[in-house]
Amino acid sequence: MELDVLGLLGACSYALDCVEAELVHVTTFHAKRVAYMSVCTAEQFGVSGEALQDLAVCALLHDNALTQYLHEEFRGDSSAAECLPELPHLGAHCVMGEENISALPFHTNVENIILYHHENADGSGPFGKTWQDIPLGARIIRLCDLLDAFCRADVFTPDVWERANAFLTRVRGRIVDEECADAFLRAFSEQHFCSLGGRGLEERLWSKVPRTKQQLDFAQVKALAKFFAKIVDYKSPFTSTHSLGVADDAECLARFMGFDEDTAQKMYLAGALHDIGKVAIDNKILEKPGRLTDSEYAEMKHHAAYTYYVLSEVQDFAELRDWAAFHHEHLDGTGYPFGKNESELNTQERIMACVDIYQALTENRPYKAGMSHEKACSILLDMAEKGWLDRAIVEQVNACFA
Repeated sequence: MELDVLGLLGACSYALDCVEAELVHVTTFHAKRVAYMSVCTAEQFGVSGEALQDLAVCALLHDNALTQYLHEEFRGDSSAAECLPELPHLGAHCVMGEENISALPFHTNVENIILYHHENADGSGPFGKTWQDIPLGARIIRLCDLLDAFCRADVFTPDVWERANAFLTRVRGRIVDEECADAFLRAFSEQHFCSLGGRGLEERLWSKVPRTKQQLDFAQVKALAKFFAKIVDYKSPFTSTHSLGVADDAECLARFMGFDEDTAQKMYLAGALHDIGKVAIDNKILEKPGRLTDSEYAEMKHHAAYTYYVLSEVQDFAELRDWAAFHHEHLDGTGYPFGKNESELNTQERIMACVDIYQALTENRPYKAGMSHEKACSILLDMAEKGWLDRAIVEQVNACFA
């Protein structure tokens, strides 16, 4: 399968920003600003081509394991952690993040960049490594991540620039190394730095690291899908296996119904991505075991639209985006987010709607045991009778998963 991998991972950075904004209060586009600052700084060291592209990916994904860490450290209770730098065992999320990206399709060796991105120049970080002991990419991301977190600004003004300079002066040689601090200041004048809060940041990032498509085999597609699913599902342990469950079901049913290999692989990826918009929904709503209020339900419904808009950033991805995002649409036009009707929903979109419900009904969750296949199919059939689902596909679900 040919994919705009960098664009897909860039879209993922928005999802990570949503999580970090909720948990540790970073500002909008944090990951992309860190990536852009990292790329500009790395250019001062002569980094270019595929190495620069891979650094951009690592910067975009530097905190990919944050929700996983918070879930495992605090058993899902992020309220116990008010500020990320003060969290215990901070190196644990670096270890998890390094492992998560290990199967992604990089061009160059990125070993230890995520692992050591919280190390301090003087060796006082989680692993006790000094700046001479860690990769250049980790040193650069450390500086840019720390600086953006310190500034915590959506609008970059000369005052923010002055504060950033004063902060660099205080931490250079101790938290960030002198070489990286000097390279950053060569890359960023006051005018360049102040442009970080303006429009066009993404376009400038992609102009420095062009988004060329990559040909991936199914093992690589699955690794990419599992990476995304982990981010979504770790945000809410109430649905800790849902995304990959939908991915497996979508692939299996597509093969059962006679679709070709390429379509089956695409269905797997779309299934893994279908709920990525849930990262923008408050966990109090995601994890409410009882019935949602009207206002809570209205907010929950936004997740499908968020999925649509997040995946719209990926080049030539409209087909998979729609398969992923339309899983709550109904044939009679009463679904959401766009109120699509029977004439506007293709077979793959109808399949996704069925397998999403089937998986949700049959999987175990903390507040309920999964239903039997027979009970789940009876509910799907009732929804088909109401005009919401495609009856023929419901019958295929019954036959495939019996």
